[in-house]
Amino acid sequence: MNSLSGRFLILTIIFVMLAEVFIFVPSVARFRADYLLDRLERAQIASLALEADDMISPALEAELLENAEVFNVVLRRDEIRRLALSSPIPLPIYYSYDLRDPPAMTLIRDAIMTLLDPEDHVVRVIGNPVRDGGLLIEVTMMQKPLRDAMIDYGQNILLLSAVISVITAVMLFVAVQFFLVRPIKGVVDHMQRYASAPEDARRIIEPSAGVRELRDAEEALQSMQTQLTGALKQKERLAQLGGAVAKVSHDLRNILTSAQLFTDRIESSDDPLVKRMAPKLVNSITRAVNLCETTLAFGRAEEPAPTLNLITLRPVVSDVLDSEQLAVGAEEIAFNNEVPAELTLRGDIEQLFRVINNLVRNARQAIVATHQLGEIAVKAWEDDRAWFITVSDTGPGLPQKAQDHLFQPFQGGVRKGGTGLGMVISADLVRGHGGTLELERTDETGTVFSIRLPKEVRAQTVIG
Repeated sequence: MNSLSGRFLILTIIFVMLAEVFIFVPSVARFRADYLLDRLERAQIASLALEADDMISPALEAELLENAEVFNVVLRRDEIRRLALSSPIPLPIYYSYDLRDPPAMTLIRDAIMTLLDPEDHVVRVIGNPVRDGGLLIEVTMMQKPLRDAMIDYGQNILLLSAVISVITAVMLFVAVQFFLVRPIKGVVDHMQRYASAPEDARRIIEPSAGVRELRDAEEALQSMQTQLTGALKQKERLAQLGGAVAKVSHDLRNILTSAQLFTDRIESSDDPLVKRMAPKLVNSITRAVNLCETTLAFGRAEEPAPTLNLITLRPVVSDVLDSEQLAVGAEEIAFNNEVPAELTLRGDIEQLFRVINNLVRNARQAIVATHQLGEIAVKAWEDDRAWFITVSDTGPGLPQKAQDHLFQPFQGGVRKGGTGLGMVISADLVRGHGGTLELERTDETGTVFSIRLPKEVRAQTVIG
């Protein structure tokens, strides 16, 4: 009986039996009162023979009393109390019961006393004559027949209660099987089938239960399975994308290595413009080669921890702003490097370059999309516990969807065609430094991102 339906069957039988027990005592008390009233009525009918004929034989009187199952009958009419019928009483009168409008609790108490007393006593019963046949009628009788009749009646009540309990329990058992157990088993079967192949969207449950609570559970399960299936598909796509990126990065690294050899020769040119631009070109190609190598390492699940050194931040920010300045006109966006020249911090120069570059590029693209002038500023400062870097712009701000999925791959992108990976990568790189990257503010006046790098030296964390 460890099943839900089995336990429900047992509980139903128990509760119905308890309900029957609660009505058993009042029922027996009512039966006792009806039994005594019947004896009073019989006695009154027997006394009518004496009213019809004053002189009746002792044998007829004894027969009348025997039929009424009493020893004597006292009937009071017109304030005159007289013994109508009588016979010898074998024992003294033990108790008197008054049935003239008795309270319910009195009937229940007398019934319990009668059931608990196995001795045979003579009792007096007083009541009102039927059909206004007098003011009072009184009889004496033995209590044992009354008790035996009450016990028989009680046994019948208990037997009937047991039958009703079993029938009710079976009906409820069938109803529970149909309305609860079967739908629950259906949900369990759906869960087991889904667990065997969670990527298969065809195995997502379709709510069909008629019971509101079960339907709510099915709808919640459907929502969870839909989200899980989507997440697994996205994970699979990410794995496939990772393999493709690793292959592309391998070939791109070879191409960039060749380009790096050519830039070494360009540096020897006498053209002043070439001499000024060549170092930036060399740095850009070097960073691209490093990024390809890092991507290949990530594909092998060997993403290196950042190499933490004391670096001067302002030149790094200058390289970022100069690169982004080339992508727009000189007068369209103002790039402001507000990092103090003497500020040094502990970090990986290449990874910080990628973080700041991602933030500045996103800001530049947001401003360009508005076809208006704008400004991008990079600031930095420090206190006793950490270094702080902010990247602010005067763009249109981030839409709500981008804010909700800002650090989720392929979901936080704003511009059309964007992957949404830039913020995810940046946040991972900052976490590798033990720091945090947060969206500090975004509205129609612009957006501000803040980076916090702790000064406390901790064990380095592997990115990813």
